[in-house]
Amino acid sequence: MATPRSRAARKVLGRLSLPERNFVADALRTETVGGVLLLLAAIAALVWANIPALHAGYESVSHFRFGPSALGLDLSVAHWAADGLLAVFFFVAGIELKRELVAGDLRDPRAAVLPVVAALCGMAAPAAVYALTNLTGGGSLGGWAVPTATDIAFALAVLAVIGTSLPSALRAFLLTLAVVDDLFAILIIAVFFTDHLNFAALAGAVAGLAVFWLLLRKGVRGWYVYVPLALVIWGLMYNSGVHATIAGVAMGLMLRCATREGEEHSPGEHIEHLVRPLSAGLAVPLFALFSAGVSVSGGALADVFTRPETLGVVLGLVVGKTVGIFGGTWLTARFTKASLSDDLAWADVFALATLAGIGFTVSLLIGELAFQGDATLTDEVKAAVLTGSVIAAALATVLLKIRNAKYRKMCEAEERDDDLDGIPDVYEEDDPAYHLRMAAILERKAAEHRRIATRKEAERAGRLAEVQGGAGEQNDSPA
Repeated sequence: MATPRSRAARKVLGRLSLPERNFVADALRTETVGGVLLLLAAIAALVWANIPALHAGYESVSHFRFGPSALGLDLSVAHWAADGLLAVFFFVAGIELKRELVAGDLRDPRAAVLPVVAALCGMAAPAAVYALTNLTGGGSLGGWAVPTATDIAFALAVLAVIGTSLPSALRAFLLTLAVVDDLFAILIIAVFFTDHLNFAALAGAVAGLAVFWLLLRKGVRGWYVYVPLALVIWGLMYNSGVHATIAGVAMGLMLRCATREGEEHSPGEHIEHLVRPLSAGLAVPLFALFSAGVSVSGGALADVFTRPETLGVVLGLVVGKTVGIFGGTWLTARFTKASLSDDLAWADVFALATLAGIGFTVSLLIGELAFQGDATLTDEVKAAVLTGSVIAAALATVLLKIRNAKYRKMCEAEERDDDLDGIPDVYEEDDPAYHLRMAAILERKAAEHRRIATRKEAERAGRLAEVQGGAGEQNDSPA
Protein backbone atom coordinates (compact mmCIF):
# COMPACT_ATOMS: atom_id res chain seq x y z
CA MET A 1 0.00 0.00 0.00
CA ALA A 2 1.38 3.39 -0.99
CA THR A 3 2.35 5.64 1.87
CA PRO A 4 1.43 9.35 1.88
CA ARG A 5 5.09 10.06 1.15
CA SER A 6 5.07 7.87 -1.99
CA ARG A 7 1.80 9.42 -3.19
CA ALA A 8 3.23 12.92 -2.93
CA ALA A 9 4.22 14.68 -6.11
CA ARG A 10 7.67 13.60 -7.17
CA LYS A 11 10.31 16.31 -7.10
CA VAL A 12 11.78 16.94 -10.52
CA LEU A 13 15.58 16.78 -10.50
CA GLY A 14 15.46 15.37 -6.97
CA ARG A 15 17.60 12.53 -5.63
CA LEU A 16 17.24 9.37 -7.73
CA SER A 17 16.68 5.91 -6.38
CA LEU A 18 19.90 3.94 -5.97
CA PRO A 19 19.25 1.55 -8.94
CA GLU A 20 18.36 4.48 -11.22
CA ARG A 21 21.40 6.37 -10.04
CA ASN A 22 23.66 3.41 -10.83
CA PHE A 23 22.10 3.09 -14.30
CA VAL A 24 22.76 6.75 -15.06
CA ALA A 25 26.35 6.41 -13.83
CA ASP A 26 26.94 3.41 -16.11
CA ALA A 27 25.44 5.24 -19.08
CA LEU A 28 27.60 8.27 -18.39
CA ARG A 29 30.77 6.19 -18.30
CA THR A 30 29.93 4.68 -21.68
CA GLU A 31 28.90 7.98 -23.25
CA THR A 32 32.08 9.62 -21.99
CA VAL A 33 34.21 7.14 -23.93
CA GLY A 34 31.99 7.53 -26.97
CA GLY A 35 32.20 11.31 -26.73
CA VAL A 36 36.00 11.22 -26.60
CA LEU A 37 36.13 8.97 -29.68
CA LEU A 38 33.64 11.23 -31.43
CA LEU A 39 35.78 14.27 -30.66
CA LEU A 40 38.95 12.56 -31.89
CA ALA A 41 37.19 11.50 -35.11
CA ALA A 42 35.96 15.05 -35.72
CA ILE A 43 39.44 16.49 -35.16
CA ALA A 44 40.93 13.86 -37.46
CA ALA A 45 38.37 14.75 -40.15
CA LEU A 46 39.16 18.47 -39.90
CA VAL A 47 42.90 17.82 -40.07
CA TRP A 48 42.54 15.35 -42.94
CA ALA A 49 40.32 17.69 -44.95
CA ASN A 50 42.28 20.89 -44.34
CA ILE A 51 45.87 19.81 -44.95
CA PRO A 52 46.42 20.45 -48.69
CA ALA A 53 48.54 17.33 -49.19
CA LEU A 54 45.82 15.14 -47.62
CA HIS A 55 42.63 16.83 -48.83
CA ALA A 56 42.47 14.93 -52.11
CA GLY A 57 42.80 11.64 -50.25
CA TYR A 58 39.92 12.57 -47.92
CA GLU A 59 37.67 13.43 -50.85
CA SER A 60 38.66 10.25 -52.66
CA VAL A 61 37.88 7.99 -49.69
CA SER A 62 34.63 9.83 -48.84
CA HIS A 63 33.26 9.51 -52.37
CA PHE A 64 34.44 5.97 -53.03
CA ARG A 65 31.36 3.92 -53.93
CA PHE A 66 30.62 0.28 -53.22
CA GLY A 67 27.64 -1.95 -52.61
CA PRO A 68 25.12 -3.97 -54.68
CA SER A 69 23.77 -1.58 -57.31
CA ALA A 70 21.01 -4.06 -58.21
CA LEU A 71 19.53 -3.46 -54.75
CA GLY A 72 19.92 0.31 -54.99
CA LEU A 73 22.74 0.26 -52.47
CA ASP A 74 25.72 1.42 -54.54
CA LEU A 75 26.63 4.15 -52.06
CA SER A 76 29.64 6.27 -51.21
CA VAL A 77 31.60 5.68 -48.02
CA ALA A 78 30.18 8.91 -46.55
CA HIS A 79 26.67 7.78 -47.52
CA TRP A 80 27.17 4.38 -45.91
CA ALA A 81 28.32 6.12 -42.72
CA ALA A 82 25.33 8.48 -42.63
CA ASP A 83 22.62 6.00 -43.61
CA GLY A 84 24.07 2.67 -42.54
CA LEU A 85 26.31 3.02 -39.51
CA LEU A 86 24.19 5.79 -38.02
CA ALA A 87 21.22 3.39 -38.00
CA VAL A 88 23.14 1.46 -35.30
CA PHE A 89 23.34 4.65 -33.22
CA PHE A 90 19.59 5.20 -33.56
CA PHE A 91 18.93 1.56 -32.72
CA VAL A 92 20.66 2.09 -29.37
CA ALA A 93 18.79 5.40 -28.92
CA GLY A 94 15.53 3.53 -29.51
CA ILE A 95 16.39 1.01 -26.80
CA GLU A 96 17.31 3.84 -24.40
CA LEU A 97 13.98 5.53 -25.04
CA LYS A 98 12.07 2.26 -24.58
CA ARG A 99 13.83 1.67 -21.27
CA GLU A 100 13.00 5.18 -20.09
CA LEU A 101 9.34 4.60 -21.05
CA VAL A 102 8.97 1.32 -19.16
CA ALA A 103 11.49 1.49 -16.32
CA GLY A 104 13.00 4.97 -16.15
CA ASP A 105 11.89 8.54 -15.51
CA LEU A 106 9.49 8.64 -18.49
CA ARG A 107 7.40 5.91 -16.83
CA ASP A 108 6.06 8.44 -14.32
CA PRO A 109 4.26 11.26 -16.19
CA ARG A 110 4.79 13.64 -13.26
CA ALA A 111 8.54 13.16 -13.41
CA ALA A 112 8.73 12.93 -17.21
CA VAL A 113 6.79 16.07 -18.07
CA LEU A 114 9.64 18.48 -17.31
CA PRO A 115 12.41 16.95 -19.49
CA VAL A 116 9.90 16.19 -22.26
CA VAL A 117 8.61 19.77 -22.34
CA ALA A 118 12.17 21.05 -22.05
CA ALA A 119 13.20 18.89 -25.04
CA LEU A 120 10.27 20.14 -27.16
CA CYS A 121 10.92 23.79 -26.25
CA GLY A 122 14.62 23.14 -26.83
CA MET A 123 13.79 22.16 -30.41
CA ALA A 124 11.13 24.80 -31.14
CA ALA A 125 13.19 27.78 -29.94
CA PRO A 126 16.29 27.06 -32.10
CA ALA A 127 14.04 26.56 -35.14
CA ALA A 128 12.36 29.91 -34.38
CA VAL A 129 15.72 31.65 -33.93
CA TYR A 130 16.95 30.21 -37.24
CA ALA A 131 13.75 31.24 -39.05
CA LEU A 132 13.84 34.77 -37.61
CA THR A 133 17.51 35.19 -38.54
CA ASN A 134 16.90 34.10 -42.12
CA LEU A 135 13.66 36.04 -42.56
CA THR A 136 15.40 39.26 -41.54
CA GLY A 137 18.57 38.41 -43.48
CA GLY A 138 16.95 37.08 -46.64
CA GLY A 139 18.35 33.54 -46.25
CA SER A 140 16.91 30.10 -46.89
CA LEU A 141 14.46 28.60 -44.40
CA GLY A 142 15.43 25.09 -45.51
CA GLY A 143 17.85 24.58 -42.62
CA TRP A 144 15.40 25.37 -39.80
CA ALA A 145 15.81 21.87 -38.32
CA VAL A 146 19.64 21.86 -38.22
CA PRO A 147 20.04 23.49 -34.77
CA THR A 148 17.20 21.54 -33.15
CA ALA A 149 19.19 18.41 -32.22
CA THR A 150 21.38 17.85 -29.15
CA ASP A 151 24.28 15.42 -29.42
CA ILE A 152 23.96 12.87 -26.59
CA ALA A 153 27.53 11.60 -26.71
CA PHE A 154 29.24 15.00 -26.69
CA ALA A 155 26.93 16.62 -24.14
CA LEU A 156 27.16 13.75 -21.66
CA ALA A 157 30.92 13.50 -22.16
CA VAL A 158 31.40 17.19 -21.31
CA LEU A 159 29.07 16.89 -18.31
CA ALA A 160 30.85 13.79 -17.04
CA VAL A 161 34.31 15.36 -17.36
CA ILE A 162 33.48 18.84 -16.04
CA GLY A 163 30.56 18.21 -13.70
CA THR A 164 32.06 15.44 -11.58
CA SER A 165 30.27 16.60 -8.43
CA LEU A 166 26.95 17.70 -9.88
CA PRO A 167 23.83 15.85 -8.67
CA SER A 168 23.18 12.64 -10.56
CA ALA A 169 19.56 13.70 -11.14
CA LEU A 170 20.80 16.64 -13.21
CA ARG A 171 22.69 14.18 -15.41
CA ALA A 172 19.57 11.99 -15.65
CA PHE A 173 17.62 15.07 -16.77
CA LEU A 174 20.09 15.63 -19.62
CA LEU A 175 19.99 11.95 -20.60
CA THR A 176 16.17 11.94 -20.73
CA LEU A 177 16.06 15.27 -22.55
CA ALA A 178 18.60 14.09 -25.13
CA VAL A 179 16.75 10.82 -25.77
CA VAL A 180 13.45 12.67 -26.34
CA ASP A 181 15.33 15.18 -28.50
CA ASP A 182 16.68 12.34 -30.64
CA LEU A 183 13.23 10.81 -31.04
CA PHE A 184 11.72 14.04 -32.34
CA ALA A 185 14.77 14.66 -34.54
CA ILE A 186 14.09 11.29 -36.13
CA LEU A 187 10.45 12.27 -36.68
CA ILE A 188 11.59 15.53 -38.28
CA ILE A 189 13.82 13.59 -40.67
CA ALA A 190 10.97 11.21 -41.54
CA VAL A 191 8.33 13.91 -42.07
CA PHE A 192 10.22 16.88 -43.53
CA PHE A 193 13.18 15.37 -45.34
CA THR A 194 11.54 12.59 -47.33
CA ASP A 195 11.20 13.82 -50.90
CA HIS A 196 9.68 10.77 -52.55
CA LEU A 197 8.22 7.49 -51.40
CA ASN A 198 8.52 4.02 -52.90
CA PHE A 199 5.38 2.53 -51.40
CA ALA A 200 6.31 -1.03 -52.35
CA ALA A 201 9.64 -0.80 -50.52
CA LEU A 202 7.98 0.98 -47.59
CA ALA A 203 5.34 -1.76 -47.35
CA GLY A 204 8.12 -4.35 -47.39
CA ALA A 205 9.94 -2.53 -44.58
CA VAL A 206 6.76 -2.37 -42.51
CA ALA A 207 6.15 -6.07 -43.12
CA GLY A 208 9.72 -6.80 -42.06
CA LEU A 209 9.21 -4.81 -38.87
CA ALA A 210 6.03 -6.79 -38.19
CA VAL A 211 7.97 -10.06 -38.57
CA PHE A 212 10.69 -8.65 -36.30
CA TRP A 213 8.05 -7.84 -33.66
CA LEU A 214 6.39 -11.26 -33.92
CA LEU A 215 9.69 -13.10 -33.55
CA LEU A 216 10.45 -11.06 -30.44
CA ARG A 217 7.03 -11.82 -28.94
CA LYS A 218 7.42 -15.53 -29.68
CA GLY A 219 10.73 -15.52 -27.83
CA VAL A 220 12.81 -16.58 -30.85
CA ARG A 221 16.52 -16.21 -30.10
CA GLY A 222 19.64 -16.10 -32.25
CA TRP A 223 21.57 -13.28 -33.89
CA TYR A 224 21.58 -15.28 -37.14
CA VAL A 225 17.81 -14.67 -37.33
CA TYR A 226 17.65 -11.00 -36.38
CA VAL A 227 20.77 -9.57 -38.03
CA PRO A 228 19.85 -10.67 -41.60
CA LEU A 229 16.26 -9.56 -41.01
CA ALA A 230 17.46 -6.17 -39.73
CA LEU A 231 19.63 -5.72 -42.82
CA VAL A 232 16.67 -6.49 -45.09
CA ILE A 233 14.46 -4.02 -43.19
CA TRP A 234 17.18 -1.37 -43.39
CA GLY A 235 17.65 -1.90 -47.15
CA LEU A 236 13.91 -1.68 -47.82
CA MET A 237 13.58 1.43 -45.64
CA TYR A 238 16.45 3.09 -47.49
CA ASN A 239 14.90 2.34 -50.90
CA SER A 240 11.49 3.55 -49.71
CA GLY A 241 12.72 7.15 -49.53
CA VAL A 242 12.29 7.36 -45.75
CA HIS A 243 15.64 7.93 -44.05
CA ALA A 244 17.08 4.53 -43.23
CA THR A 245 17.89 5.45 -39.61
CA ILE A 246 14.13 5.21 -38.91
CA ALA A 247 14.49 1.43 -39.22
CA GLY A 248 17.06 1.44 -36.43
CA VAL A 249 14.95 3.35 -33.93
CA ALA A 250 11.83 1.34 -34.81
CA MET A 251 13.56 -1.96 -34.06
CA GLY A 252 15.04 -0.53 -30.88
CA LEU A 253 11.59 0.49 -29.63
CA MET A 254 10.25 -3.01 -30.25
CA LEU A 255 12.66 -4.72 -27.86
CA ARG A 256 11.34 -5.66 -24.42
CA CYS A 257 13.09 -3.65 -21.73
CA ALA A 258 11.19 -4.93 -18.68
CA THR A 259 12.55 -7.95 -16.81
CA ARG A 260 10.42 -11.01 -16.17
CA GLU A 261 10.61 -13.55 -13.38
CA GLY A 262 13.92 -15.37 -13.43
CA GLU A 263 15.61 -12.76 -15.66
CA GLU A 264 18.55 -10.73 -14.43
CA HIS A 265 18.44 -8.45 -17.48
CA SER A 266 15.76 -7.79 -20.08
CA PRO A 267 16.46 -8.62 -23.75
CA GLY A 268 16.66 -4.91 -24.55
CA GLU A 269 19.28 -4.28 -21.87
CA HIS A 270 21.28 -7.33 -22.97
CA ILE A 271 21.29 -6.32 -26.64
CA GLU A 272 22.07 -2.70 -25.79
CA HIS A 273 25.04 -3.92 -23.73
CA LEU A 274 26.30 -5.83 -26.78
CA VAL A 275 25.60 -3.20 -29.46
CA ARG A 276 26.50 0.01 -27.60
CA PRO A 277 30.29 -0.50 -28.00
CA LEU A 278 29.75 -0.92 -31.75
CA SER A 279 27.71 2.29 -31.83
CA ALA A 280 29.96 4.42 -29.59
CA GLY A 281 33.26 2.94 -30.74
CA LEU A 282 32.72 2.51 -34.49
CA ALA A 283 29.45 3.76 -35.99
CA VAL A 284 29.32 7.30 -34.61
CA PRO A 285 33.09 8.04 -34.89
CA LEU A 286 33.12 6.88 -38.53
CA PHE A 287 30.08 9.05 -39.26
CA ALA A 288 31.91 12.01 -37.71
CA LEU A 289 35.06 11.18 -39.67
CA PHE A 290 33.26 11.40 -43.01
CA SER A 291 30.83 14.20 -42.10
CA ALA A 292 32.96 16.73 -40.20
CA GLY A 293 35.65 17.07 -42.86
CA VAL A 294 34.81 20.58 -44.00
CA SER A 295 37.31 23.14 -45.22
CA VAL A 296 37.95 25.62 -42.44
CA SER A 297 39.80 28.90 -42.89
CA GLY A 298 39.74 32.36 -41.39
CA GLY A 299 37.48 33.55 -44.18
CA ALA A 300 35.18 30.54 -43.86
CA LEU A 301 34.79 31.09 -40.12
CA ALA A 302 34.08 34.76 -40.72
CA ASP A 303 31.41 33.80 -43.26
CA VAL A 304 29.69 31.70 -40.59
CA PHE A 305 28.74 34.96 -38.83
CA THR A 306 27.79 36.89 -41.97
CA ARG A 307 25.62 34.47 -43.95
CA PRO A 308 22.04 34.18 -42.58
CA GLU A 309 21.84 30.38 -42.95
CA THR A 310 25.03 29.73 -41.00
CA LEU A 311 24.44 32.53 -38.48
CA GLY A 312 20.98 31.09 -37.87
CA VAL A 313 22.51 27.69 -37.06
CA VAL A 314 25.04 29.20 -34.61
CA LEU A 315 22.45 31.38 -32.87
CA GLY A 316 19.99 28.50 -32.81
CA LEU A 317 22.46 26.23 -31.02
CA VAL A 318 23.89 28.81 -28.63
CA VAL A 319 20.90 31.06 -27.92
CA GLY A 320 17.86 29.05 -29.03
CA LYS A 321 18.75 25.88 -27.13
CA THR A 322 19.51 27.78 -23.91
CA VAL A 323 16.39 29.94 -24.01
CA GLY A 324 14.14 27.07 -25.10
CA ILE A 325 15.23 24.50 -22.53
CA PHE A 326 15.59 26.91 -19.60
CA GLY A 327 12.40 28.79 -20.46
CA GLY A 328 10.39 25.60 -20.99
CA THR A 329 11.62 24.16 -17.71
CA TRP A 330 10.88 27.33 -15.75
CA LEU A 331 7.40 27.79 -17.23
CA THR A 332 6.52 24.15 -16.58
CA ALA A 333 7.68 24.38 -12.97
CA ARG A 334 5.90 27.73 -12.58
CA PHE A 335 2.49 26.72 -13.92
CA THR A 336 2.31 22.99 -13.09
CA LYS A 337 2.86 20.86 -9.98
CA ALA A 338 6.37 19.97 -11.12
CA SER A 339 9.09 21.54 -8.99
CA LEU A 340 12.84 21.54 -8.62
CA SER A 341 14.59 19.81 -5.79
CA ASP A 342 15.38 22.07 -2.84
CA ASP A 343 19.05 21.11 -3.30
CA LEU A 344 19.23 22.63 -6.81
CA ALA A 345 19.19 26.15 -8.18
CA TRP A 346 17.98 27.48 -11.49
CA ALA A 347 21.61 28.25 -12.31
CA ASP A 348 22.12 24.48 -12.65
CA VAL A 349 19.32 24.22 -15.21
CA PHE A 350 20.70 27.21 -17.10
CA ALA A 351 24.15 25.61 -17.33
CA LEU A 352 22.54 22.37 -18.53
CA ALA A 353 20.50 24.24 -21.13
CA THR A 354 23.68 25.86 -22.44
CA LEU A 355 25.34 22.45 -22.65
CA ALA A 356 22.45 21.13 -24.77
CA GLY A 357 23.56 23.55 -27.49
CA ILE A 358 26.19 20.99 -28.51
CA GLY A 359 24.75 19.69 -31.75
CA PHE A 360 26.86 17.35 -33.84
CA THR A 361 25.79 13.92 -35.03
CA VAL A 362 22.14 14.56 -35.92
CA SER A 363 22.69 18.25 -36.73
CA LEU A 364 25.32 17.32 -39.33
CA LEU A 365 22.98 14.68 -40.73
CA ILE A 366 20.06 17.11 -41.01
CA GLY A 367 22.38 19.71 -42.55
CA GLU A 368 23.27 17.26 -45.32
CA LEU A 369 19.60 16.48 -45.94
CA ALA A 370 18.42 20.10 -45.78
CA PHE A 371 20.83 21.45 -48.38
CA GLN A 372 21.25 18.40 -50.57
CA GLY A 373 22.56 19.42 -53.98
CA ASP A 374 24.35 22.54 -52.72
CA ALA A 375 27.77 21.26 -51.65
CA THR A 376 29.11 24.72 -50.78
CA LEU A 377 26.23 25.62 -48.48
CA THR A 378 26.30 22.13 -46.95
CA ASP A 379 29.95 22.58 -45.97
CA GLU A 380 29.25 26.06 -44.62
CA VAL A 381 26.36 24.75 -42.51
CA LYS A 382 28.61 21.96 -41.18
CA ALA A 383 31.18 24.59 -40.22
CA ALA A 384 28.39 26.51 -38.48
CA VAL A 385 27.36 23.40 -36.53
CA LEU A 386 30.96 22.91 -35.40
CA THR A 387 31.32 26.59 -34.47
CA GLY A 388 28.05 26.72 -32.53
CA SER A 389 28.85 23.48 -30.73
CA VAL A 390 32.30 24.73 -29.68
CA ILE A 391 30.84 28.01 -28.38
CA ALA A 392 28.09 26.18 -26.46
CA ALA A 393 30.60 23.73 -25.01
CA ALA A 394 32.92 26.56 -23.89
CA LEU A 395 30.13 28.53 -22.22
CA ALA A 396 28.74 25.40 -20.56
CA THR A 397 32.20 24.44 -19.30
CA VAL A 398 32.58 27.78 -17.49
CA LEU A 399 29.09 27.59 -15.97
CA LEU A 400 29.40 23.95 -14.97
CA LYS A 401 32.77 24.46 -13.28
CA ILE A 402 31.23 27.24 -11.19
CA ARG A 403 28.30 25.03 -10.17
CA ASN A 404 30.55 22.00 -9.72
CA ALA A 405 32.59 23.75 -7.04
CA LYS A 406 29.40 24.42 -5.07
CA TYR A 407 28.33 20.78 -5.13
CA ARG A 408 31.70 19.20 -4.41
CA LYS A 409 31.25 19.18 -0.65
CA MET A 410 27.62 18.12 -0.98
CA CYS A 411 28.69 15.23 -3.17
CA GLU A 412 31.25 14.09 -0.62
CA ALA A 413 28.53 14.01 2.03
CA GLU A 414 26.20 12.07 -0.29
CA GLU A 415 28.84 9.43 -0.99
CA ARG A 416 29.72 8.93 2.69
CA ASP A 417 29.34 5.35 3.92
CA ASP A 418 30.23 5.48 7.61
CA ASP A 419 28.78 2.06 8.43
CA LEU A 420 30.79 0.46 5.57
CA ASP A 421 27.90 -1.63 4.23
CA GLY A 422 28.40 -0.58 0.60
CA ILE A 423 25.30 1.66 0.52
CA PRO A 424 25.61 5.45 0.92
CA ASP A 425 24.26 6.58 4.27
CA VAL A 426 21.87 9.06 2.65
CA TYR A 427 19.77 6.16 1.33
CA GLU A 428 19.50 4.55 4.80
CA GLU A 429 18.32 7.43 6.93
CA ASP A 430 14.90 5.80 7.44
CA ASP A 431 16.33 2.36 8.24
CA PRO A 432 16.48 1.58 12.00
CA ALA A 433 19.18 -1.04 11.40
CA TYR A 434 21.45 1.64 9.97
CA HIS A 435 21.14 3.76 13.09
CA LEU A 436 21.81 0.74 15.31
CA ARG A 437 24.97 -0.01 13.30
CA MET A 438 26.06 3.61 13.60
CA ALA A 439 25.34 3.60 17.35
CA ALA A 440 27.56 0.53 17.79
CA ILE A 441 30.32 2.12 15.71
CA LEU A 442 30.13 5.36 17.69
CA GLU A 443 30.09 3.48 21.01
CA ARG A 444 33.26 1.63 20.03
CA LYS A 445 34.87 4.91 19.00
CA ALA A 446 33.75 6.55 22.26
CA ALA A 447 35.21 3.65 24.28
CA GLU A 448 38.48 3.96 22.38
CA HIS A 449 38.63 7.70 23.01
CA ARG A 450 37.91 7.16 26.73
CA ARG A 451 40.73 4.61 26.89
CA ILE A 452 43.10 7.02 25.15
CA ALA A 453 42.00 9.86 27.42
CA THR A 454 42.60 7.70 30.56
CA ARG A 455 46.07 6.76 29.31
CA LYS A 456 46.95 10.37 28.48
CA GLU A 457 45.75 11.51 31.91
CA ALA A 458 47.92 8.84 33.57
CA GLU A 459 50.94 9.85 31.52
CA ARG A 460 50.37 13.51 32.32
CA ALA A 461 50.00 12.78 36.03
CA GLY A 462 53.28 10.79 35.95
CA ARG A 463 55.13 13.66 34.28
CA LEU A 464 53.79 16.16 36.82
CA ALA A 465 54.89 13.91 39.69
CA GLU A 466 58.40 13.70 38.25
CA VAL A 467 58.61 17.47 37.86
CA GLN A 468 57.37 18.11 41.40
CA GLY A 469 59.76 15.51 42.87
CA GLY A 470 62.75 17.01 41.06
CA ALA A 471 61.86 20.52 42.22
CA GLY A 472 61.74 19.39 45.85
CA GLU A 473 65.19 17.82 45.75
CA GLN A 474 66.65 20.97 44.25
CA ASN A 475 65.13 23.16 46.97
CA ASP A 476 66.63 20.94 49.73
CA SER A 477 70.16 21.18 48.34
CA PRO A 478 72.67 23.75 49.70
CA ALA A 479 72.80 27.12 48.04
